Amino acid sequence: MAKIGFDNHKYIETQSAHIRERIGQFGGKLYLEFGGKLFDDFHASRVLPGFEPDSKIRMLQQLRDDVEIVVTICAGDIEKNKVRGDLGIPYEEDVLRLIDIFQGMDLYVGSVVITRYSGQPAADAFLKRLNALGVKAYLHYPIAGYPHKVDLIVSDQGYGRNDYIETTRPLVVVTAPGPGSGKMATCLSQLYHEHKRGRQAGYAKFETFPIWNLPLKHPVNLAYEAATADLNDINMIDPFHLEAYGVTTVNYNRDVEVFPVLRTIFESILGECPYKSPTDMGVNMAGSCIVDDEVCREASHMEILRRYYAALTGRLRGTVDEEIVYKLELLMKQAGVTPAIFPAVSAALMKEAATGAPAGALVLPDGRVITGKTSELLGASAALLLNALKALGGIDQDLDLISNQVLEPICRLKTGNLGNKNPRLHSDEVLIALCVSALTNPIAGLAQRQLEKLKGCGAHFTVVLSAVDEKLYRRLGMHVSCEAKYERRRLYYR
Repeated sequence: MAKIGFDNHKYIETQSAHIRERIGQFGGKLYLEFGGKLFDDFHASRVLPGFEPDSKIRMLQQLRDDVEIVVTICAGDIEKNKVRGDLGIPYEEDVLRLIDIFQGMDLYVGSVVITRYSGQPAADAFLKRLNALGVKAYLHYPIAGYPHKVDLIVSDQGYGRNDYIETTRPLVVVTAPGPGSGKMATCLSQLYHEHKRGRQAGYAKFETFPIWNLPLKHPVNLAYEAATADLNDINMIDPFHLEAYGVTTVNYNRDVEVFPVLRTIFESILGECPYKSPTDMGVNMAGSCIVDDEVCREASHMEILRRYYAALTGRLRGTVDEEIVYKLELLMKQAGVTPAIFPAVSAALMKEAATGAPAGALVLPDGRVITGKTSELLGASAALLLNALKALGGIDQDLDLISNQVLEPICRLKTGNLGNKNPRLHSDEVLIALCVSALTNPIAGLAQRQLEKLKGCGAHFTVVLSAVDEKLYRRLGMHVSCEAKYERRRLYYR
């Protein structure tokens, strides 16, 4: 059974209560900038074992009668057809996906805001599409010198040019498909318009990481730096909080750098700034819900190592700069992380050395290390998957779960009819074959029933996995890393 380091139930209860308190602080109206992922927060679930990926959305469901969601998207991102790396879909499609998910969870989505709009044709097309779908849409415009020209920003030619978003509920959650979508500017624009109308309203920020009440170099916070290495986020002590209260808290460079400007904007809109520090603006209670610090430290060390291997692979593919690899190497040194913390790494490399072909290894929930090798019919990832299922089901490793009579026709189909050069089965193909075998083979059925137990397991491979195999492992809820080398010297890989 996986170790638990985080009390998810306590988190949902205390987080929702804290947000209610913040709503009350501003007279019953709060614009909450929601950073990170509202759901499917797998980074948080990896570094805080026990945190459920949908915890934030479940927390909002506790406030559903008071919640209204506004989704922002930058017009420039629409024009550039910017794509979410984890989902492979354009931002505008993700906006529609988010709306469907929120509404499916009985959360009210009030509108979509297209930010930094300056007549982009693609943004016009998306606006027309939203109108046709019956989704309220508003436009916000670029402001010259943002965020430093405060006199212009807080004027009828700045925020005053933006459409006022009609909202009806006490808590307005402003979220987006990705960073740089204008969430904070949307919240501050609304404060300006509310104040002009004589209405009281406030602003707060929800960011899970870095966790403000953990030490600066705590592995959980270092893992956040590893996750955002491409954004150049740097954790730092909040100097404003330290000066105001004499208490050390952790924030990150972008919020600290922009706080003096935000303070001036607040003062221009409200007459005074309600916050003395960037930390004050936050409402995150995750640090108070860690119940086993050592478990979270170990999980964060593993996350840093995975991020490092991912960066090495990205460098090989030409998608990651050398500086990111250097930064991750530095973070590993700060955290005391080496590949030796993950037994699957050495096991996979030893298996490759012994067989002369790509191999993989996996650590089961009980700590056992299982390996898989490349054969004529199976790739290392497919073989490892079958071997892991055998181990979990107490099945003899020498027993064939799928007969060659089933495997060989599939391999011939791949090369003879589908044009594949490699006859070996991918992980998804071998699972289909296992399901077919289970119709007549009870042992194969027993192995198939073990799939759920793979969730949360970590695997390492000695070569870069194909996109198909990597996706399958992730869909099973497994954590995957690999050495930065290809199985064969080719220029094009899928």
